[in-house]
Amino acid sequence: MTSLNIRAVAGILAAIAALITPITLVAANHSHTEGPMLPDLRQAPVGCPGGYAGDPSQCADWDVCMTRDDQDRSPNSPDCVDSGQIKTVRLRFTTSEENIGDGPLLLYGHRDSTNQVTMSVRQAFQVGNHGPIPDSYATAQRGVDEAMYYDLVHEHWHLLNFAHMELKKLDGSTIVSDRKNGFCLGDRYATADANSLPHDARQDRSTEGKLATYLGSNTYCEFRDSSATDVKEGISVGRGDNYSYNIALQWLDITHVPSGTYTVVNTVNSTHSLLESNYSNNSSAIAISLQWPGGAHDPPAVITEPPVVKLLNSCPGREQCSAD
Repeated sequence: MTSLNIRAVAGILAAIAALITPITLVAANHSHTEGPMLPDLRQAPVGCPGGYAGDPSQCADWDVCMTRDDQDRSPNSPDCVDSGQIKTVRLRFTTSEENIGDGPLLLYGHRDSTNQVTMSVRQAFQVGNHGPIPDSYATAQRGVDEAMYYDLVHEHWHLLNFAHMELKKLDGSTIVSDRKNGFCLGDRYATADANSLPHDARQDRSTEGKLATYLGSNTYCEFRDSSATDVKEGISVGRGDNYSYNIALQWLDITHVPSGTYTVVNTVNSTHSLLESNYSNNSSAIAISLQWPGGAHDPPAVITEPPVVKLLNSCPGREQCSAD
C-alpha cells in the first residue's frame, strides 16, 4: 500500500471516530435509549367533545347559527338569532386535536424585539424515554415554517395554521374554507385511550410529567402580554386540545351554499410542517345534508330561516366520508 493510500485510510478512520465519539458520550450521560420521541397528532371526530369515547355519529357539539353580524370580533361567537336582518348562516362545530405518539408536541416561539410582529417557531423533542426535553427556543432541535402572532380578539398568542376546516363537495373540491388560523395549544383533556398509550404523560416528577403540569395550566398562552418575546405551548402524550363550537371562528360560512350533500373535513398539521411519527390520522370528516326551506336548491336572497342540516355519517381518521 502506498503512503498516499495509508494517509487516505487514516483520514477516513479519523472522520468515523469523530462521528462516533459524540454519540458515545451522550449515551454515557443518559441511562435511556437515545432518539427523539416523536408526537403523533390525531384529529378527533368532528363535532364531538374532547375525549369523547362513544359513537361519533351521535355527537351533538355542532349547530347551525344565523347571525346579524358578518364579523366575529369577540372571543365568543355572536349570539345566534332567529329573526331580523340575517347576514350570515354558519355551521359551527367543536374541533379537537390529540397527541397519541411517543413524545410531547412542544413548540417554542421567539422574537428578538417587540418591533417584530410575529415570532418564529422551533419544535422541541424529548430525547429517549424519560429523557431530557429542551427548555427554550435556543435549545429546541428543529425550526418550523409556521409562526406565532398576538391575537387581538383572544388577547393571547396563537400558533398559525395548526389545523384547518373545510366544506367539500363529494368529488373532493373545496367550496368553503375556514377563517380560523390560530391556536393556543395546551393539555385541555385526556384522550379516551390515554391509559393504553405506552408513553401517556402524567403530572409527576418525570421530565415529561413536569412538562404536562405546565401544559395543563397553559390556558391562555401569555394572556394579555402583547410585549412577550417568548411563548411555550404544546400537547402532552395522551392529551388533547379542543375548541368548542361556540368559540369565535369555529364555523364555516354556509350562507351561499346550495342545497346538497357535503363533507366537512377537519385536518391537523395539513402541511406536515410539524414532525410526527405518523400522518395517516391527521384528518377526520363528517358527511352532511343541507336543505334550504321549501325544497329550494339555492339560498334565498333574503334569509328568514336557516337551512336544515343533518349529520349523515362520521368518519374519524379519514379525509373522505360517504353519506351511507
